[in-house]
Amino acid sequence: MIYRNADDWRATAARRIVLFGMSGLGKTYLATMLRETGDWFHYSVDYRIGTRYMGEYIADNFKREAMKVPFLRELLMSDSVYIASNITFDNLAPLSTYLGKPGSPSRGGLPFDDYCRRQDQHRRAEIASLLDTRHFMDRARDIYALPHFVCDSGGSICEVVDPDNPDDPVLEALERDLLMVWIKGSDDHTAELVRRFDRAPKPMYYQPQFLERAWIAYRVEKGLEAEQVNPDDFIRWTYARALAHRQPRYEAMARRGVTILAEEVAQIRTPADFTDLIATAIARKDI
Repeated sequence: MIYRNADDWRATAARRIVLFGMSGLGKTYLATMLRETGDWFHYSVDYRIGTRYMGEYIADNFKREAMKVPFLRELLMSDSVYIASNITFDNLAPLSTYLGKPGSPSRGGLPFDDYCRRQDQHRRAEIASLLDTRHFMDRARDIYALPHFVCDSGGSICEVVDPDNPDDPVLEALERDLLMVWIKGSDDHTAELVRRFDRAPKPMYYQPQFLERAWIAYRVEKGLEAEQVNPDDFIRWTYARALAHRQPRYEAMARRGVTILAEEVAQIRTPADFTDLIATAIARKDI
C-alpha cells in the first residue's frame, strides 16, 4: 500500500484513495463530502464514462429516437436543434438508459446482441476511465493545486478487472498511485439494495460470462423465447445473483488495500471522521 501505516496516512500531505464496492453504500456520499472541503479533487469514473467515452453513443441514441418523430426529424436534418445528454455526478440516467435492458422490444427491451454490444462498449469505456485516474491526479495537482484526490469508482469495477491476477493492469495502476478502499456491505445492506432495485430496476453492467449464463438460465426457468422476456423482470431476477457474484471479486480486490464497513461509513459526518476511519482500517490491516 502507498501508506505504510496509520501514522503515515495521517501525516501525508497528499491523501489519494479509490473507493469501490456495491452501488448505494456511500462511495459518492464520501467523495462529495470530501470535494466540498475544497481540498479534495473528486474523480467520478461513471461521469468520465458517460462524457468522454460514451457521450457520442448516448447522444446518437437520443437522435435515433428523435428521428422517429417527424417534427424533430425536420429540425435535426436542418441542424436547428441540438441534442445532448445532461449527465452529472448525481444523475447518471443518460448512461444507464443507453445501456438498456434485454428482452421484448414491445416492452422497451433490446435484442440481446445489441444489449451485449452496448455492454462491451461500457466495459472498454470503464477500463479506459479507470486508467485515466493518473491523468486526473496530475490535473488536480498541476491545474487546481488540490492536495488530496478521491477516485469514485463505479459498482462494476470488479467486473472489468481480474481480481486474482497480481498483474492485472488496471489494479496495478490503481494500487501504485492510490489507497484502495472497499466499502463492505452486510447481508442486511444487500437485502435493502435488492428491495430498492425491485422497486425501480435500472440498467447496469455485467461481466459477459455471468450475463450469458444468466440470460440462458432465466429463459430456461421461465420457458421463454428471447423476444418474450420482460426486460424489468429479467434484470430483477439477475440483480441479486449479480451482487452475490461480485462479493468475492470485491473481497479479492480488497487484499490490495483496506476495508471499511458500510455501517462505519453511515456514521461519518466530517472529513476528520473519514481520516480517522481510514487510519483505523489501515491499523486493522496491520494486525
